Amino acid sequence: MAKSTFSGPVVSNNGFIQAGSSNIKEITVATTLTFNDHAGRIMEVNDADGVITLPSIKSAELGAKYTFFIGTNMTGKIKTDGTDKFVGSIMVAVDDDAKKAFVPGATNDVIDMNNGTKGGKVGSYVEITALATAEYMVQGLLIGSGSVATPFADS
Repeated sequence: MAKSTFSGPVVSNNGFIQAGSSNIKEITVATTLTFNDHAGRIMEVNDADGVITLPSIKSAELGAKYTFFIGTNMTGKIKTDGTDKFVGSIMVAVDDDAKKAFVPGATNDVIDMNNGTKGGKVGSYVEITALATAEYMVQGLLIGSGSVATPFADS
């Protein structure tokens, strides 16, 4: 199906359903995401040490959501283009009931997982939304081990 673009409001009284095999994208290598191919979809990450780069935020694409499910223990990163920064929070939890929420600093543009203290174990998930110019809102739960530590970093 071709991409449709509307310049005015679109109303659906019963909602839009995103479902089907094309709604899930598997990531097995370092990947730079695009709005057209990845926004609104769930990315199952099966690249243990890969780097996933979010697209640069464009004003016409505000509200675009990128959802990640960690399917293979991960020591990789999810990062922006370096200009866009993160706001929001991520919870890191371990199997002894220890957990802590982390808020990114003003210059943080990387979520750096280590399959341990910063999370990245199978079952972790992160949802990232283009909130404003140069600002991605992040939320999620990273499953880790040991003494939890912030997954946020600068590039």
